[in-house]
Formats: sequence, C-alpha cells, structure tokens
Amino acid sequence: MIIHKKKDSPPQKTLEVIGIAAVTVNGYIARHSREKILWSKDRPLFKKQTENFPVIMGSNTHKTLSDGLPGREMIVVNRTDDPADILRRIDQKRCFVIGGGKTYSKFSSYLTHLYLTIHPRVFKRGIRLFTKLEKEVSISFIRLVPVVAEEGIFQFQFKVE
Repeated sequence: MIIHKKKDSPPQKTLEVIGIAAVTVNGYIARHSREKILWSKDRPLFKKQTENFPVIMGSNTHKTLSDGLPGREMIVVNRTDDPADILRRIDQKRCFVIGGGKTYSKFSSYLTHLYLTIHPRVFKRGIRLFTKLEKEVSISFIRLVPVVAEEGIFQFQFKVE
C-alpha cells in the first residue's frame, strides 16, 4: 500500500515498541500480582536498556515498584486505555512494555520486538507473560545477550513479524 502525504504533513515516526520481561522456563513473569520480582538477575541489563525511554506498565506492576524507575517516564495504563492512543503520544524512538501479563497482551499487536530473559526457575502457578492473546504473535530470533552466562541466564531478543 502506498500512502501519498501532503507536502506539509510531518514525517511519520517509527516507534519501536519492545516487550521486555524476566520469565521462568515455563512462561511465568510472577507468582502473583503483588510480587516484587526479586528473583530476576537481569536488572542491570533492564536498567541499561530502558533508561531514558518511556516504560508502559499496568497498575499492579506499578504498585510493585517501590522506588519507581528513575530516568524513565512511567506510563501506567488501565483496562480502558487504548494502546494506539498511548503509543501515539510517545515522542521517542522507542518505548518498553514492562508488564504485567494483561498489559503485554493488550499491547501484543503493537510490539515490534520482544526481549525475554529466561531464568532457570519453574513456578507451580502465577501470571503468564501473555494472559490473553487476540491472535498469535510471530517472532524471529535476533540475538542472544549474556546476563549471567555461568548460570545459564541469557536475554533472547526477537523481532515481531
């Protein structure tokens, strides 16, 4: 499809929307909605990657961040917010969706990338990375980033097709 723009129309911005999460090997991001994710070993990498960019999160995720996230604009969404409206207001080259499961699901059709740090843990129950998807998400592997290599912890980076 070709879109012809008016001469004076501003250039269309390309926004990278990156879902980023620490997950167990069986796909959980937390045991329950109030859990502070102290088991994650990728916090320094998370900070480096998200610093100076907006981070989008649900209200439960926001409540677990006792110290907030210095150096990042925090956008807390609720069930009635429209992802397209939120993303349209972001004036940066990228933003990160940081949880929880309902928020990852809500923004799934807008994701351009997925950064998953797999931790060698198995939870009996909890909150899955995606709680409810409207459609499947196709991804392709980009790279593997060592987090704590000697413990088998790596961040898998994917492009969303």
